[in-house]
Amino acid sequence: MIHEIRDLTIIGGGPTGLFALFYAGMRGATAQIVDALAEPGGQLTALYPEKDIFDVAGFPKIPAKELVRQLRAQAAQFDQPMHFGQRVVGLEEEDGHFVLVTETDRFPTRAIVIAAGIGAFAPRRLPQACAEPWYGKGIHDVVTDPEAFRGKKVVIIGGGDSAFDWGVQLLDRAASIAIVHRSDRFRAHDATVAQFRAAVDAGRASLYTFHELNDLVAPAGSGRFTHIVLRDVKAKTTRELEADVVLPMLGFVSDMGVINTWGLRIENDEIHVNSQMETGRPGIYAAGDVVAYPGKLKLIATGFGDAATAVNQAVHWVYPDKKVNPGHSSNMAIFGAKDD
Repeated sequence: MIHEIRDLTIIGGGPTGLFALFYAGMRGATAQIVDALAEPGGQLTALYPEKDIFDVAGFPKIPAKELVRQLRAQAAQFDQPMHFGQRVVGLEEEDGHFVLVTETDRFPTRAIVIAAGIGAFAPRRLPQACAEPWYGKGIHDVVTDPEAFRGKKVVIIGGGDSAFDWGVQLLDRAASIAIVHRSDRFRAHDATVAQFRAAVDAGRASLYTFHELNDLVAPAGSGRFTHIVLRDVKAKTTRELEADVVLPMLGFVSDMGVINTWGLRIENDEIHVNSQMETGRPGIYAAGDVVAYPGKLKLIATGFGDAATAVNQAVHWVYPDKKVNPGHSSNMAIFGAKDD
């Protein structure tokens, strides 16, 4: 499918990309989002939708999924399209504009803002062959609705933030909750680990260190497993654990994919930009966690600032008569005020 040409195409539908979409509409530019994931929100939706965020301006505390909802509502004011499940596989130039090519569609665009976060990413899968047939049938590496696990016996495999965040989040929903990790060293925030350990001490949860998945046990013809077998990596012994659900929280693998071939300066999966968010290739800008520059902080808060800079510069590049500095939104005619 060949889509209508847009002034800006934003690669990535995470918080930075969603804000960039709003900002482009505010500047009177036609824009769209193209994202490989199935829904908006990026890592917020895919990895920790229930987690509270405390450092977004104007919100003392806001759940990640609510922040995504608010960003979508903000961008929706300008009725700009968002295309999900679209992995970019190529970039062409024709008739003075770019064409982003995905596996199924073509997206003509005058400028590009890359807000791809850590690139296209996917959860790291369990290495044990016994796990593969159970993905989607009891093994879930993404949690989108924690209520789906209410009353379930849940086993989380991993030792990072996601493992302990979900361990804490599911305490009051799951019938039982256990975390399994190959060592006694964790990559999670100390406060979250302490909170889960307190639940273990209170008999509300279990923690199995120096253990790994060894097998899954299912009654013949049932189509579901009832137990998992854990292997003690030190003692080389095994034990069975009741389980309805296994949540592998092993991190994720990311890939900049075809963007690596676009002639941008990319090091360690980061696009190096200048203070105008320019990538070095005219008409292509970048913003958010995907960029590197002196003093860069990988935060949602700074991603919003990057997005504003990138969009303003891109709009000026497409329409040189439009100022880079848009002025104050409270004075804009697009919001019903007198345009200064």
